[in-house]
This record gives sequence, C-alpha cells and structure tokens, in this order.
Amino acid sequence: MAALLLVAGCQSDQTPPATQSVQTSPAIVNAQPVATTRTVVRIKAGSSAPVTDSQGNVWLADQGFSGGDVIERSYLSVTNTSEPEIYLTERYSMESFSWPLPNGNYLVKLYFCEAFEGITEAGQRVFSFNVQGRDFKDFDVWAKAGGPFTAYVETIPVAIKDGRLLITFTSKFENPQINAIELIPQS
Repeated sequence: MAALLLVAGCQSDQTPPATQSVQTSPAIVNAQPVATTRTVVRIKAGSSAPVTDSQGNVWLADQGFSGGDVIERSYLSVTNTSEPEIYLTERYSMESFSWPLPNGNYLVKLYFCEAFEGITEAGQRVFSFNVQGRDFKDFDVWAKAGGPFTAYVETIPVAIKDGRLLITFTSKFENPQINAIELIPQS
C-alpha cells in the first residue's frame, strides 16, 4: 500500500494544475495521470510563468508541448483582441500538444498572431494541425488574421473519449506557431 501511495504521489506531480479554484484530481490509469475534474484550462505558450488576464483568468505557463522553442516579443502592439498580452509569447516549431482531460465535450480555442519579422505577407508561414482527429490543412495565420500583429482564434469543438487531448502540428512553409490554448468543458 505504501508503495502504491508513493507511486501515486510521484505521478500526481506530473498532472497539470487546474486554472480555476477547482483543483484537478488525478487518477492513475495504466501508469498515466488522468484528470478527473472538468475545468477550464488555459496555457500561454512561450510563457515561463502563469499570467492573469484582465478578466481574472489564470493562464498557465508553457507546458504540454513536444518539441519546438519559445520566444517573447514584449514590444508588440497586437490588434483584434482585448487581451494583447496573450500574444506576446509563442511556441514555434513544435510537433504536438497533449493534455489529460476527463472524457466529454470541449471547445478547444487556439490563439494565433503572426509576429515574426521574417514573415511579410500571406503564404510565407503555412502549416497544418490536427485537433483530436480533425485536420486543418494549409493554415496561414497571416491570411486568417488579415495581416501581421492581429489576433486570431480558431475554435474547435471536440469529444474526448480516451482521457487526453492531442494536437499535432506539421510544417509546410516556415514553422508552426501558437500563442495560447484554451480548453473549455461543454455540457
């Protein structure tokens, strides 16, 4: 029993914290942590510390990604958003994002803003991503947002059936990039 508690304690440290006052209660299934409480999760890609937005929502520091690198551009002036600070950091060149979630329906919001000075027009950064089996081919942040330094949010309804959200990214021109991810439980 003591060994089981020791293993469970070690595993629970790997479970991402909830972003609201309700804490995620991890369960161990096949030696993998699984969230058991449905709560909103917000991740600020590229951020080294949690951030609270103007509405009081906590955005966790960058986590859940496989591969890639991060950058901060604190000098940006981002339009088309009431929360420009969400777009001042990003993760780029990543392969995937994974997060434990209780089974159920969610809205996945992916936050994008083209801020790389090497991108000067549409078509220069094009990548694909797959959210829980749903493909988004030839995604161009500049084209979707209508230009540089302009916020764009892609909202995707998903059904979680295996206790984990998976998003994969594939480069076509330049590297995939993202500024934030929000996971919102639906009834």
